[in-house]
Amino acid sequence: MAEDNSPLDRDARLRRLRFRAWHRGIKEMDLILGHFADETLDSLSDSEVDEFESLIGIEDTTLYNWVTGRENVAPEHDTALFARIRTFKHMKGPLWQR
Repeated sequence: MAEDNSPLDRDARLRRLRFRAWHRGIKEMDLILGHFADETLDSLSDSEVDEFESLIGIEDTTLYNWVTGRENVAPEHDTALFARIRTFKHMKGPLWQR
């Protein structure tokens, strides 16, 4: 089946990813991925959206341990996009603006 890459399909995909980013299993990952999705998804290339979608599929505890540096990131996910997520520059609020 051929994939339709129309702007409407991309918009629907990004809406689904935003929802998934904000509705994880643990609140910490909701905040990290949800803010990142809100701030950057629209500007990502299609391949970066693919990477983000792949990260969304990772189990919360594993992903949280990667983000916080408690565990080494799996090589296939150790990308520039993941490094951007780990910077927390997309976070909002007084604790993050110090």
